[in-house]
Amino acid sequence: MAKLFAVTIFVIAIASAVPILMHTWPMPVDISTHGPLIDEQMADTMAEAGIAFLAAQIILAFFIWKFSGRPKDAKIGHFPGGAMALVIAAFLLVGTEVLALGVFGTKAWAAVYFTPPAADSMPIQVQAGQFAFYFRYPGPDGKFGTIHPDKIDEGNQNFFGLDPANDPAAKDDIVTAEMAMPVNKEVHLLMHSKDLGHSFYVRELRVQQDFVPGLDLSLHFTANKIGKYEIVCTQLCGLGHYNMKAYLEVMSQTDFDSWLKQQAANQ
Repeated sequence: MAKLFAVTIFVIAIASAVPILMHTWPMPVDISTHGPLIDEQMADTMAEAGIAFLAAQIILAFFIWKFSGRPKDAKIGHFPGGAMALVIAAFLLVGTEVLALGVFGTKAWAAVYFTPPAADSMPIQVQAGQFAFYFRYPGPDGKFGTIHPDKIDEGNQNFFGLDPANDPAAKDDIVTAEMAMPVNKEVHLLMHSKDLGHSFYVRELRVQQDFVPGLDLSLHFTANKIGKYEIVCTQLCGLGHYNMKAYLEVMSQTDFDSWLKQQAANQ
């Protein structure tokens, strides 16, 4: 029975690796300039973790097979150095692996988190709240109006709490329920939450950033493929979490300019 268990472990371990090696479930299309580095980091992590997993399962199956059915009076062997040596070896092995992945990952994440956005990047503000995203673009003056939390009124579609009557910078702000951006143009995304924790996730952009209540966060990225992509919240934020989504449309510069003018006319 123990040998059958060992064989079962071995077969399951090998079978679990087959879909990954055959790329049965490929990554979604990448539309970002930083995406190739993220995908490379993911592939390295999967390879390293996969090899470690297979090695552990095969060794486990080997020991079950080898030492099953031993007589009760068989001599018990001891690993050189005892349990402490095993713990130290495991600590060094796993620590080295995690450190290596962290060092390699710095290259992948640096373009998004460790460098400032370009001076000519396009600012877009995104607000998350139960259970929707809203986006704000500066008007011709290039400035965002001040947010007044006490003036937020979704019934009157004042999602950002703007005060255009007393704030000149807010008069030409453009607020939308969907996000659009020009292709091959860097976007500086300014993020804040209206209530609790949410997340901004676009799998094709290789971007996932949490909203933290009380903090203004930012990230920057460049999309290089025209198309329409789903933005979803990946932080459990209440009963309507499952339906909290919006859409990102990457357009040509000409189409984006026309879209922005149409949105401005609808304000």
